[in-house]
Amino acid sequence: MVENKITKLRKRDGRIVDFDPSKITNAIIKALISVGADKSKAPDLSEKVLLFLNKDFSRKIPEVEQVQDKVEEVLRKEGFKEVAESYHMYRQKRTEIREAKWWLLNNRVKTKLSPNALIVLESRYLRKNEEGKIIETPQDLFKRVARNIAAAEKNYQLDISEEKLFELEESFYRMLVSLEFLPNSPTLMNAGNLLQQLSACFVLPVNDSMEDIFESVKNTALIHKSGGGTGFSFSGLRPKGDMVKSTTGVSSGPVSFMTVFDAATEVIKQGGKRRGANMGILRIDHPDILEFIKAKHEEGKLSNFNISVAVTDDFMERVRHDKEYSLINPRNGQKWKKISAKKIFDIIVHYAWETGDPGVIFIDKINKDNPTPKLGDIESTNPCGEQPLLPYESCNLGSINLYKMIKEGKSGWEIDWDKLKKTVHKAVHFLDNVIDVNRYPLPEIEKISRNNRKIGLGVMGFTDMIIRLGIPYNSPKAPKIAEKVMKFIQEEAKKKSSLLAEKRGVFPNFRDSIYAKEDKKMRNATVTTIAPTGTIGIIADCSSGIEPLFTISFERRNVLGGRNILQVNPVFEEIAKERGFYSKELMKKIAGRSSIQDMEEIPKDVRKLFITTFDISPEDHIKIQAAFQKYVDNSVSKTINFPFKASKEDVKKAYFSAFDRGCKGITIFRTGCRKQQVLNIKKGDKEYSLEEDEVSPEKKDPSPENLPPGSCPTCNI
Repeated sequence: MVENKITKLRKRDGRIVDFDPSKITNAIIKALISVGADKSKAPDLSEKVLLFLNKDFSRKIPEVEQVQDKVEEVLRKEGFKEVAESYHMYRQKRTEIREAKWWLLNNRVKTKLSPNALIVLESRYLRKNEEGKIIETPQDLFKRVARNIAAAEKNYQLDISEEKLFELEESFYRMLVSLEFLPNSPTLMNAGNLLQQLSACFVLPVNDSMEDIFESVKNTALIHKSGGGTGFSFSGLRPKGDMVKSTTGVSSGPVSFMTVFDAATEVIKQGGKRRGANMGILRIDHPDILEFIKAKHEEGKLSNFNISVAVTDDFMERVRHDKEYSLINPRNGQKWKKISAKKIFDIIVHYAWETGDPGVIFIDKINKDNPTPKLGDIESTNPCGEQPLLPYESCNLGSINLYKMIKEGKSGWEIDWDKLKKTVHKAVHFLDNVIDVNRYPLPEIEKISRNNRKIGLGVMGFTDMIIRLGIPYNSPKAPKIAEKVMKFIQEEAKKKSSLLAEKRGVFPNFRDSIYAKEDKKMRNATVTTIAPTGTIGIIADCSSGIEPLFTISFERRNVLGGRNILQVNPVFEEIAKERGFYSKELMKKIAGRSSIQDMEEIPKDVRKLFITTFDISPEDHIKIQAAFQKYVDNSVSKTINFPFKASKEDVKKAYFSAFDRGCKGITIFRTGCRKQQVLNIKKGDKEYSLEEDEVSPEKKDPSPENLPPGSCPTCNI
């Protein structure tokens, strides 16, 4: 018997699967029978095929077509010409069926991509050969992803017919190619490719020993290489100056170790497509909290980290009543010292006001909504803060384009609730399948991810939608419609998860979850998340996540390998043409402006709808975030923007407003407080960049509309 040296096989949809030689034998048997030949010859012929495969692919992974070519070649060489012809005809027939199906589908469903979407896809998403040449079209990408994710159905329906499987592929493909729903970037990049790592969000533990810390650094590198972002809580590390028994020395503290993670991230380019990103979190009661709060004050330090303070409910109440609280050494639980809660809070506010860092997460609120409390407390989130996770957990995200969920009715534009329901159900099905075909970077991650099966379905294009509905972002109606839409999505997502549980079973840790008490079967521990949707928003040509418009037209700088991308809101252009005030000259005049409210050549009612982040108060930002959070399992990615002239007292009020309204965290950004920006605007003909007009709190504001909010390095570029 020939020793089989081939272990893996690449399927037509790009999946890498185990190589099974018995399938070659079975295929030859069928071909022999089809012409009335002796089927007992099949094992010998199969052995000869293996000999050739071992020779040609000893260090490579053959494709299905290459294996079939070799079968046909052996049949001809061994004198089984008629059998080879029969086998060839069978292959040709199956190819024609597949091509006919996809041709029919492609002519039924077309996608219209913006120039910016094509730039993004070509730069990061479309498959390339070894020479770096693009070898797939955007439609091919959507086919690849749809096929790969639909293939998970075979795990649950062993006898599923090709027709049924194709129907599911077509359903997923339609949803993607129409830009009604898009999964997170790693799924678009890697589904059906060799990497097959499909998750964006990971949290890793950082335990209090040198061995464990550097094991986490290694695991971080593996995750970043595969295209994911990582979050950590450094709260378990002993404080600076504390005793280290094994060396009779003293600890350098959490912040010093964060620089090691930051340096490791710096040298790893994620799969050649995304730069690394981390979230660093420290509890408010850690003795090194002051050093942590100030950690990013110096521009460029910890540049691969977002940082957030994990704030407790007790701390917030102590701030409110001007009381002290205790700092606790995590090594032994002893009280380090007492300090004024208000003093620490004021320092957090100062540095957030000055630099945008740190953010704040309300850790008790997060754990109140922890769906699996018996498995432990949640201590950290993904880099953008929208996904709280247990140690080693990962999550797959995807977003519905709400602008595609509206229709023109008799009295104007309205939400198409039936279409939204169907899209939610398909998206939940899609994301649950992702869990099964995903190739996880670590066995610990695979275990808990499969056992909890968390997914995060969110939205993008919210602002585009409400503009068409005639609702300004800062009006009382906006939070109400946000609640109504998200409540509907949450309810339908849970219904679909429950239906999947009936067919496929509940998630394995179901007994340790909050759903067990409710006697409510669920396939997924969580179903909803609001992500920032940076690049997938560009692909879908819609407004990002639940953010307001930054400007009507703006330039993203130094993204995608140093490119600058001009982005124009398509809804404004549509309405301008419908109302008859569109002109190229007007579009050029608008480009880069932070507000159009003083442009009288634009109708007043249109200006009222097309307000930008600079026209919106921080309180109105928070109202929208809180409205969505009310019906989201996980958390909400949202930046609360402040004008340059905002005071620290304004920031304090925002923190308490977010806390009192039930948000799980808050990230603020005061215009003009950073040098490096992802987005750029103009005032008149002059472009403002802090590389030219360096601003510090003591300097005069160079422009009341200086620069845009910061962005998440994983999700928002």
